[in-house]
Amino acid sequence: MTLKAQLTEDMKTAMKAGEKDRLGVIRLINAAIKQKEVDERVEMTDPLVLAVIEKMVKQRKESISQYEAAGREDLAAVERYELGILDTYLPAKMDEASVQAVIDAAVAETGAAGPSDMGKLMAVLKPKLAGQADMGLVSQLVKKKLAG
Repeated sequence: MTLKAQLTEDMKTAMKAGEKDRLGVIRLINAAIKQKEVDERVEMTDPLVLAVIEKMVKQRKESISQYEAAGREDLAAVERYELGILDTYLPAKMDEASVQAVIDAAVAETGAAGPSDMGKLMAVLKPKLAGQADMGLVSQLVKKKLAG
């Protein structure tokens, strides 16, 4: 079952169960997916849906930190709830050792030797690690690997 189909099924389940908060979050995800489909005129595949969800996760994390800094715990709690729902649709995160193994394989595959090859290496890694690893961490590990 595709991720998009899973979201539709979960939306139906939430409607039947009367879970208004969960339903609202799933509708937000579906709206973001539909918006991307319309804007870019593409059929959303699982990697594209994951990218949309990852973007929403990043937005929620930023909002939580801003709300906490402003002392708005009520709004931060809403964002945390939405973040929890969004996380259920992301694949399990890889640990640092697994990410390092994928980076090592990509270095061998591309022949990357120095910092100037970082863009080429990240282009290979992004589709392999999408949704499974924090790309900020991947970038740091790649820099460290290429630096020496």
